[in-house]
Amino acid sequence: MLQRIQSLWLLLASACSFATLKLPFYMGIDKTGIPNSTLEATDSLELLVPTIALGVLSLLTIFLFKNRSLQIRFIILGILLEAVLLFLYYNQMQSYTDGQLVLTSIIHVFVFIFLILGLRGVLRDNKIIKESNRLR
Repeated sequence: MLQRIQSLWLLLASACSFATLKLPFYMGIDKTGIPNSTLEATDSLELLVPTIALGVLSLLTIFLFKNRSLQIRFIILGILLEAVLLFLYYNQMQSYTDGQLVLTSIIHVFVFIFLILGLRGVLRDNKIIKESNRLR
């Protein structure tokens, strides 16, 4: 059901998650001494798998509109997965001797925001349905 606002938020979260596959998160000097080396999700399997899983999970959640409780669980799982992904990025950043976050790393913050807005929309729908059932 693509006309609901939470579908838009979840679609944006999925698009941002897939965009982080090629956009750098961190740039610096790695332990081998290579300057301007970038950290991307495609650099290691431990970053690639959660990034793809988060994008697919966000996209799949859009089509679970008939089962709102499962949709809520999937969105919460997506938020937790994004937190784990940021922790994995932090661990990977420790392998650099010097560097800084790249501007495109802010996309991960947008994923959090879009997932939270999607969760708010689903909870609002759930509340409206419960109120309409009570009026019957």
